Amino acid sequence: MKIRDVVSVIEEFAPLSLQASYDNSGLIVGRLDDEVHKALLAVDVTEEVMDEAEREGCDIIITHHPIIFTPLKRFNSATYVERCVERAIRRGIALYASHTNLDSTREGMSWRVGKIIGLEGMRVLEPQQHNAEVGFGVVGELATAEDAYAFMRRVATLFGVRAVRHSNVAEQCAHIRRVAICTGSGHSLISDAMAQGADIYITADLKYNDFMAGENRMILMDIGHFESEFCAISILDDVLSKNLCNFAVRKSLCSRNPINYLL
Repeated sequence: MKIRDVVSVIEEFAPLSLQASYDNSGLIVGRLDDEVHKALLAVDVTEEVMDEAEREGCDIIITHHPIIFTPLKRFNSATYVERCVERAIRRGIALYASHTNLDSTREGMSWRVGKIIGLEGMRVLEPQQHNAEVGFGVVGELATAEDAYAFMRRVATLFGVRAVRHSNVAEQCAHIRRVAICTGSGHSLISDAMAQGADIYITADLKYNDFMAGENRMILMDIGHFESEFCAISILDDVLSKNLCNFAVRKSLCSRNPINYLL
């Protein structure tokens, strides 16, 4: 299998044209005409994931987060990014990332989280200007309203969240029916969630003042960046497994949250 064959399947589902201007999705290490035999799927490229790829004979690592966001000025093994890129080149392991294009595509990241939670009638929270079918985040409804605390506990269990940060649960948002979601860092969509009349907005990486933005009309729930985006592995696995039946794909067992909690 050539890298271009693998890439074409991913990009048919999540076109690179959907990525944000600041992003670096796509083929980061490797050439499109290189042969590959087995893919490892992870959230991030880390040294532990590189170890796993070598151990399992994987010659392409496909991640959600690009290991390179800004240009590298030197390669002297000073950081884990430099070490991983150097190692990938030396070992002949291709590195590919599907990031904000996977966030923005229909049935992408937020859609998957919404399905796991059980939302119905989902639509895009922040549609792109020229295509309302794609964009960041989703909003949808639960089949029946749920108590706010019970709902948050259920979501925490579903996504393995060890510590939930949330805003005040006022009387007017004590029951949850309409849910807005943006996986990863979703501060910028708070106002969109409010405008859609969401009872709760699930995202990650919220700052102190963000938790006041719900104005006691909408709960802000931060479930963690990694926790909200771990589903990228399953999405990529579904896309590749359904379209490349003869290509070996492995879900990483070493793709771990860099944030630890002392409870």
